[in-house]
Amino acid sequence: MTANEKFAIRKALPQDAAALADCMDAAYAAYASRIDDMPDMAAGCAEDIEQNLVWVAEVDKAVVGGLVLIAKPDHLVLANVAIRPECQGVGLGRVFMDMAEKEASARGYREMRLNTHAAMPENVALYQHLGWREIERRDNTVSMRKPL
Repeated sequence: MTANEKFAIRKALPQDAAALADCMDAAYAAYASRIDDMPDMAAGCAEDIEQNLVWVAEVDKAVVGGLVLIAKPDHLVLANVAIRPECQGVGLGRVFMDMAEKEASARGYREMRLNTHAAMPENVALYQHLGWREIERRDNTVSMRKPL
């Protein structure tokens, strides 16, 4: 995908579960070789679509990205943002991050939270650049929050 190609973002539908799982598997494949305890990030896509706030990005009707948010009583969790490797670097991740914040604000939340893996320092740095602050490290989990 190039910067000139357009992606369309829409709410995920139950029939998107397999394509979203495939997208997530592709997005996290680069980490598999360096993270022994990497959880299955694509597990539960159908349940996420049914129970949480999930969007997909498409190019030519193919799912190339996904965003999963989980509503909690006092904050919104950024559970997953995944972009297929060939579609990274064109701004889709930033669009998803902005969407997540707008969704949280629209729902009246004053805070977002996320967890990432300590062996993904580039992700921690990116989130910090976007205004997220580390609040805890436990084992290999880095917990972060962002006030809205």
